[in-house]
Amino acid sequence: MILPIRHLDELDTVAHRLLAEGRSESVWLFEGEMGAGKTTFIKSLCRALGVISTVQSPTFSIVNEYTTHEGHSVYHFDCYRLRNEAEALDIGIEEYFDSGDYCFVEWPERIASLWPVTYYRVHISAEPNGHRTVETKLVS
Repeated sequence: MILPIRHLDELDTVAHRLLAEGRSESVWLFEGEMGAGKTTFIKSLCRALGVISTVQSPTFSIVNEYTTHEGHSVYHFDCYRLRNEAEALDIGIEEYFDSGDYCFVEWPERIASLWPVTYYRVHISAEPNGHRTVETKLVS
């Protein structure tokens, strides 16, 4: 699916569409250049899921855990600062992926050999005029 985003007020609508399409996969890999809007879009997804925690980039902590109104966990990873895949293994990333809870992963290319067999790919590209394009694909 390819979806254009022209205004920030469209993010929540797009988030609901993606959750409908990608609900069968718990691991979502977010690709895009620095500043493309990955964290901002993950905030919209978390709102749509009913997250009651404050959603912010886990740049320094690597992983943040959020809780929904129903008590479900949502995990948000930022792999940008990882020096190698061993660091991801040290935080137990495979256990998170196997948990069945949503795992939203920014900078997944840093841990490419650790990706699960099936996942939901989200690529966000930014245009010079400030518009964004979100392209998704279920990978299995």
